[in-house]
Amino acid sequence: MKKITIVGAGLVGSLLSLYLAKRGHKVQIFERRKDPRKLKKSEGRSINLALSDRGWAALKKIGISDEVSHSAIPMFRRVMHSIDGTLSFQDYGKDGQAIYSVSRGGLNRILLEKAEDDPNITVDFNHRCVSANPETGSAVFQNDSETIEILNDAIFGTDGAFSKVRSAFQRRDGFSYSQEYIDHGYKELTIPPGPSGTFKIEKEALHIWPRGKHMLIALPNLDGSFTCTLFFPMKGEVSFDSLNTTLKAREFISKVFPDAYSLMNDFDNQWESNPTSSLVIIKCKPWNVGGRSMLLGDASHAIVPFYGQGMNSGFEDCRVFDEILENSNDFNTAFESFSNTRKPDADAISDLAMQNFIEMRDLTGQPKFLLQKKIENRFSELHPDKWVPLYSQVTFSNIPYSTALAAGKKQEEIMKKIMKITDIESLWDKPKIDAIILDCLKNDTQAN
Repeated sequence: MKKITIVGAGLVGSLLSLYLAKRGHKVQIFERRKDPRKLKKSEGRSINLALSDRGWAALKKIGISDEVSHSAIPMFRRVMHSIDGTLSFQDYGKDGQAIYSVSRGGLNRILLEKAEDDPNITVDFNHRCVSANPETGSAVFQNDSETIEILNDAIFGTDGAFSKVRSAFQRRDGFSYSQEYIDHGYKELTIPPGPSGTFKIEKEALHIWPRGKHMLIALPNLDGSFTCTLFFPMKGEVSFDSLNTTLKAREFISKVFPDAYSLMNDFDNQWESNPTSSLVIIKCKPWNVGGRSMLLGDASHAIVPFYGQGMNSGFEDCRVFDEILENSNDFNTAFESFSNTRKPDADAISDLAMQNFIEMRDLTGQPKFLLQKKIENRFSELHPDKWVPLYSQVTFSNIPYSTALAAGKKQEEIMKKIMKITDIESLWDKPKIDAIILDCLKNDTQAN
């Protein structure tokens, strides 16, 4: 049994505490915010998230997946909204596969309450980490009345993209770190529920308004509302900077997203009161210092949200680390193994997330793209042992992200050849196309 400090009581920190406590360790969690269960807003962060298989696997292993499922809404497909109001559809998987819209605050509440019920876990809110020592596993915290130093056997930094624990790692020799802000930021908007809590658009779907340089998405909430996220350039001729008055924003949104705008009763108030937030990618290594300190979640690999894998990859961090502890409860060995084996997968999902941004923003409304996905899905149904679509590998399996990325690149090269075939629009479901794909796969296997 070890005494452990966790910095950050968000989704990953709370889940990690449950895994460590289950193994008999004593865990102290410190969180800079006030108790989020008592706050009305999530401090500008996205208020609902897409939970998929990797996240469910981590929740199931710790025994709380059933409880979470009661407040999760399945989304079986994408619904794309063109500017003229025409809808097109793309199933996420097969046989009823879905991703699930969950409330960030609601999920955090469940995890925190489970943590506080565990005798091996204590949670202290309103304790801001001001410094950490990765070599000793110590950290200094401030609250409203005092400064305290905590020295335990190990410290875990789960304190997000701007981690205070990671900042201590950055002062160490040999620590690699990169931070990149993408050109786009985001703003939350809301489609309120209809009469008696009805849903104004399809409930069990993720809605996308793809418009090239920008896009709007919407996820359902239990009360009948939809949380919309506008992804938009931060600067430029058409950007958050250029929409510098509510009037300009209203005119633009009503013109470019007319059907969504018509469902927002109080657009002006939302635009003025909801913050505009930036999007950052963070990569670093190594994630550990011996067996005394470790980074997990956004603190070690912050990614953009376009694959819906930020929370899922953080939850998978917890599950993978726990599996490593099953084989070796020695922290020195386990920390090193986790840092080395998990890093390639974190880099892979970071790259995949940016790739999916382009797909969602530019391609989801294009007939050629939709046809390609139909061909892939059909071939996968005929030959499930030979082809699992990249999206399914990432979202509906626990295949390592790096393995999925490599397979996806090979699949895309094959599909480029297929989509160049003359009259592919009329031939796409013919045995001839299946034979060509099989031949490409055979040649690829022989080449390797």
